Amino acid sequence: MTAPDTSGQLAEQLLRLTRRLHRAQKRYLDPVGITPAQSRLLRTVAHYEAPPRMTDLAERLEVVPRAVTTLVDALEAGGELRRVPDPSNRRVIRIELTDRGRTTLRALRDARRAAVEDVLAPLSEPQREVLGGLLAELLSGRGHLPA
Repeated sequence: MTAPDTSGQLAEQLLRLTRRLHRAQKRYLDPVGITPAQSRLLRTVAHYEAPPRMTDLAERLEVVPRAVTTLVDALEAGGELRRVPDPSNRRVIRIELTDRGRTTLRALRDARRAAVEDVLAPLSEPQREVLGGLLAELLSGRGHLPA
């Protein structure tokens, strides 16, 4: 008799949970009018103290610069972001949030919280704390794969 493949079962459960969270998040993001990729870009721009360059965003998001350009184009058309010249080098373009972008970010945070709440609803507060600790441990980078 062979032992159960617990690593395989855990991997499958994590993948299923991730897909479920993505579906819930998409359901809550749709009314905001922002795609998950656009949401991620807005959150990333908001984390910078000063408006970042497109290359900074591409590196942080681990995507090719063209992907950032496409996202910025869409968000600029929607009024959430704007391109501004770098004050010290006019050839460099930086990306900054607009007031509308900050409002959209608040709506996105609410949508993400609601999506996570949907997924975590079956768990008690102590169970959520345990899960949070386990996830933090997995994300700490002490495993064999890079983050």
